Amino acid sequence: MGANALVAGVRAIGAGSTAVLLLVGCAQVEVEHTSSDPPPSAQEAETHSPTERAPQNDTPNNLPATASPDHPADLWTRIRKGFALPEAGEQPLVRQEIAYFTGRQDYVDRVAKRARPYLSYIVQALEQRGMPTEIALLPIVESAFRPFAYSAGQAAGIWQFIPTTAEYYGLQQNWWYDGRRDVIAATQAALDYLQRLDELFAGDWLLAIAAYNAGEGTVLRAVKRNAAQGQRTDFWHLDLPLETETYVPRLLALRSLIATPLAYGLRLPTISDELPIAVVEIRSQIDLALAAQLAGLSVADLYQLNPGYNRWATAPDGPHRLVLPVDRVGRFKQGLAAIPSEERVHWRRHRVVRGDTLSGLAQRYHTTPAVLKAINGLRNNRIRTGSHLLIPLNRRSARAAAAALNSNGQRASNRPTIYTIQRGDSLWGIAQAHQTTVSQLCRLNQIAPDSALHPGQTLVLGKARSSAAALANMQHSEAIQLVRYTVQRGDSLYQIAQRFKVTVGELRHWNDLPKGQFLQPGQRLQLHVDVTHLSDRR
Repeated sequence: MGANALVAGVRAIGAGSTAVLLLVGCAQVEVEHTSSDPPPSAQEAETHSPTERAPQNDTPNNLPATASPDHPADLWTRIRKGFALPEAGEQPLVRQEIAYFTGRQDYVDRVAKRARPYLSYIVQALEQRGMPTEIALLPIVESAFRPFAYSAGQAAGIWQFIPTTAEYYGLQQNWWYDGRRDVIAATQAALDYLQRLDELFAGDWLLAIAAYNAGEGTVLRAVKRNAAQGQRTDFWHLDLPLETETYVPRLLALRSLIATPLAYGLRLPTISDELPIAVVEIRSQIDLALAAQLAGLSVADLYQLNPGYNRWATAPDGPHRLVLPVDRVGRFKQGLAAIPSEERVHWRRHRVVRGDTLSGLAQRYHTTPAVLKAINGLRNNRIRTGSHLLIPLNRRSARAAAAALNSNGQRASNRPTIYTIQRGDSLWGIAQAHQTTVSQLCRLNQIAPDSALHPGQTLVLGKARSSAAALANMQHSEAIQLVRYTVQRGDSLYQIAQRFKVTVGELRHWNDLPKGQFLQPGQRLQLHVDVTHLSDRR
């Protein structure tokens, strides 16, 4: 490919044109992986404000229930048929990446399991756009297909969007919802961005993919430098950040592994070409615990398919949709039709305004001040203007909250909590969700650790917990991510804590930092970050 078009693009940017420089990820991306997971590549951290509105991705394309009869039954075969990137097995960096993956069957199995619900959708979306199907492997490089993946540079989701680029491509980020973790919406946004990069780099997909990682400005400037020196301007001859020089070869190495897995001592787990998921439009807010019950899923399984939701319910202003297994859609729709819209949410997030009092709010919402205090962890009746309170909206929610209190308005300590087993539940999953242990569950219920669980069966979980605690534990455990952060010049513990919404005390505890010790640039910190608390863009 000639460099003229690319150099012209650089000149246009330098002349102050309306060209937009965006990127997806961030610098110093260090999400904790298991020991055999390769670390994700890093991305440049600077962005430029968009000067035009990008396409919105709040409403994804409809999902067909099955694959086209023109395609084979195995998804890997279908992916191979769409390969379009140039082979580069002779490149040293590609060979190095291939050597890393060779024989790592445990890693392949783990990633394939995570990818199974979404991979067919991504492949179909690529085919509809006429894009290389190797791009379906890019989330392996970015996040190992972990929907809750989060980096020190604030990149989130399987496609690792940073907040500014996500906003430009129409991915909402607020208290309720983070579109970067919504696999359906984020896939459409990522493909929009990659198509735009492909056009910018005149059909050179390796440069487009490099720009997805490093930022288009970085790649355009590298092209300009080579062109000015009379050197070749393809990916393999550019001077790019080290992370990007690894990023593209890693994708090409994965291409080789998928093309001929046996040659590298690997076996690809079977993934059916039939689409296993469907998007259901609800047209109203819904409590996710209720949705899970209607679909016959555990709450954890529902969150795994819908990782974009931060809270116990879908967002009041949308999106109003859920991703469900295809075989649960009929059951879900039938149950949903019997529930009026106003009864689909059991809680409200109320913003306190001037003049509000706890007793007045309790009277308005037909509950008691004691229940509101317990749910919201209040020590007294004082509430602050501008703060938010969680309020039960119906009798069932209010009864559940009241059940956690004794006659003095304190947390009850002698009432057992009863849990009804749902399909797909395990003792380990129930223990994790309710902050107990398998051995404790077995002791309370006089069962063995390997006992079979049956839907409808009840378990005693132990002493009653407040509704606030129950809601806090509804989220899947994967929402807590171990993030490694490199201290920058000017950083303080307070600033880092504010950025990741943790406390200074937690930072000190996690890193064994005594009081009075100053941070040094380059120092490495580890943080246990709840990614569902980081996407409010207000």
